[in-house]
Amino acid sequence: MKKLFDIGFSLLLVMGVALGMASCSSDKGEKNFFSVGKNTFLLNGQPFVIKAAEIHYPRIPEPYWEHRILSCKALGMNTICLYVFWNLHEQQPGKFDFTGNNDIARFCRLAQKHGMYVIVRPGPYVCAEWEMGGLPWWLLKKQDVQLRTQDPYYMERVGIFMDEVGRQLADLQITRGGNIIMVQVENEYGSYGIDKPYVSAIRDMVRKAGFTDVPLFQCDWSSNFTNNALDDLLWTVNFGTGANVEEQFRKLKELRPETPLMCSEFWSGWFDHWGRKHETRDAATMVSGIKDMLDRNISFSLYMTHGGTTFGWWGGANNPAYSAMCSSYDYDAPISEAGWTTPKYFQLRDLLKQYLPDSVALPEPPAPFPVIEIPAITDWQVAPLFDNLPEPKLCDDIRPMEMFNQGWGTILYRTVLDEEVSGVLHLDEVHDWAQVFADGKLLGRLDRRHGEFTLPLKSPLKKGTQLDILVEAMGRVNFDKSIHDRKGITDKVEVVSGEKTLELNGWSVYNLPPFYEFVSRKDYQPGKALQAPAYYRATFRLDKTGDTFLDMQTWGKGMVWVNGHAMGRFWEIGPQQTLFMPGCWLKEGENEIIVLDLKGPSEAKVEGVRKPILDMLREKAPETHRKDGQNLNLSAETPVCGGSFKQGNGWQEVVFDTPVRGRYFCLSALSNYDGTNIAAVAELDVLGLDGKPVSREHWKICYADSEETRSGNRTADKVFDLQESTFWQTVDNTAYPHQVVIDLGKEYQVTGFRMLPRAEAGAPGLIKDYKIYVKASDFKY
Repeated sequence: MKKLFDIGFSLLLVMGVALGMASCSSDKGEKNFFSVGKNTFLLNGQPFVIKAAEIHYPRIPEPYWEHRILSCKALGMNTICLYVFWNLHEQQPGKFDFTGNNDIARFCRLAQKHGMYVIVRPGPYVCAEWEMGGLPWWLLKKQDVQLRTQDPYYMERVGIFMDEVGRQLADLQITRGGNIIMVQVENEYGSYGIDKPYVSAIRDMVRKAGFTDVPLFQCDWSSNFTNNALDDLLWTVNFGTGANVEEQFRKLKELRPETPLMCSEFWSGWFDHWGRKHETRDAATMVSGIKDMLDRNISFSLYMTHGGTTFGWWGGANNPAYSAMCSSYDYDAPISEAGWTTPKYFQLRDLLKQYLPDSVALPEPPAPFPVIEIPAITDWQVAPLFDNLPEPKLCDDIRPMEMFNQGWGTILYRTVLDEEVSGVLHLDEVHDWAQVFADGKLLGRLDRRHGEFTLPLKSPLKKGTQLDILVEAMGRVNFDKSIHDRKGITDKVEVVSGEKTLELNGWSVYNLPPFYEFVSRKDYQPGKALQAPAYYRATFRLDKTGDTFLDMQTWGKGMVWVNGHAMGRFWEIGPQQTLFMPGCWLKEGENEIIVLDLKGPSEAKVEGVRKPILDMLREKAPETHRKDGQNLNLSAETPVCGGSFKQGNGWQEVVFDTPVRGRYFCLSALSNYDGTNIAAVAELDVLGLDGKPVSREHWKICYADSEETRSGNRTADKVFDLQESTFWQTVDNTAYPHQVVIDLGKEYQVTGFRMLPRAEAGAPGLIKDYKIYVKASDFKY
């Protein structure tokens, strides 16, 4: 049997592990305690290694909660880690819902029933690839709100929410007969800003809510955890599969040599974006990282152990560049979206078995739920969207969706032109996907993912033309400053013709929310598929129920509801082509399905299949940032800086001798340390006149000589996606030099830059020699 501590500590180890595997005795009302000891956590005074499974209650149908908890226990975990999703529980100000699938207290009690402890992460911000990072959309109705700051209105609402969380969960702390052993304060705040007074205020709110009996902790990345670290909180670190464990904890061990170490998010996989390849991570690498931590007595939470499904409209988005998340949150986790145990699951289970006392055996995983097929549904009733509009709201100027008291869904802006117009239609800005119609005829589509905010008018639009702009809100950005992400059209609509600009006014606005109560009350009539926005309704009968996957390959773009449940989004571009349909939401006998297709299907057909399709990408846009035959020409350019990066992991900063004014930044890599053709960069910052990183909000990749897209999503935009575990990597058969050119969005006085290599040991692909170029105009190709 492998030992987690040295031999002199083996007896305490056995006692601690046994405590971790036994049922929580507190389910009988007995009071226990959990604390921070010297280099270890203590459960009732005995050493305890946290092996936590991150799973999210809203991403699992409530009837399946127990199944997923048992799957985590059988994997070898002793704890469940979970977020509390503010915007799910308070969808309108002051109206809280902790019932049904939102009953988080019941979820915690189910974990306790099966001997699992719980770590609660109440935010208020959670990220989680969730709409607006868990913050409620209605905060954005206040024009000047500053989220995740000490903005008085924001903090007032956070306090109300946190008190509600306390009412639900505070009495479930382990000292009060429950199973909650730790509570988190905020979430990865170092990646957002530096504001210790704000983090301190959130800590005080968590305590005021009643979480006073268990350790409070804050999590961040190893590169930024000191930015907001509070002396009276436990510090934990987040990092992903393949990271250099020793390096990730190096600084923490220097600052707190006797603290227990914990990776509070060890990323088992990654999340999928619409229009990008399906993400996977190697199982053996994940298992190796967990073994490394256990051998060092480091606790961990596996994010995600089971990802599940982001049902309905709750998926978030990244920015820059804007990219919305798929409905599947499979995450390439050990437990699949449908709750199936995977090869990755059993590789990890085999490892965790080795860290148990000889007298303790893991239970067998619960059997998966039955899977069924559903014959093709082809008999539809149709309700054209433009024939089924609600009453309009009138306004002179364009306003975003939130100002019309709408949180999610689609919004229609309509005006009648009072003069003939020609030139270019400019929508400032579209959030997130728009279709423009003139007297019912489609003029074109604009996609925020590609920065498309202008539409050339092929011919003049006559006076009296009805102009319709139908905008679908995809997920609100869930990371960094872009969480202030209002939807619809955020500023104005104008027509630009030469030097003349005409702003359009006099709008009728139609709210089209994504609620079943709204979509079900349409005038559905028998009809054929339309190449226009429309709702489709059908019924189908089942002799027996079971899990299935709704195949949406023939449809365009929209959402699905089954028996009143919002199942999620579909989009023909992929990579996700199926929607997980839990059998617990189906019925023997008659079932109802409604589809909103904003584009129109090639064939109106839905069938239930036995396996998901999560990796079929049909996006026509180029995968890389280099056009055929394009080559960067630096022969006439003068570098502003050159040198060699140091070996090793972690950020490296370079300061220029004198500031250089420019908009286009080029990193030219000349060689690397490992003797291969590969260059890799996880993150880049460009420093402004104040020596701080400039905003990356509007950065774009102009050129990259090489990008690896065969084995993963390693395109050059990963250098500014704000995710330290993703990276740009060149292909292995393309020789040095390697270059990437970034459009910073506007001119800056550039004083230097920062570069982060890959997080793995040895920093694979680490650039050695380099040159930097900065120009006001783009480079020649």
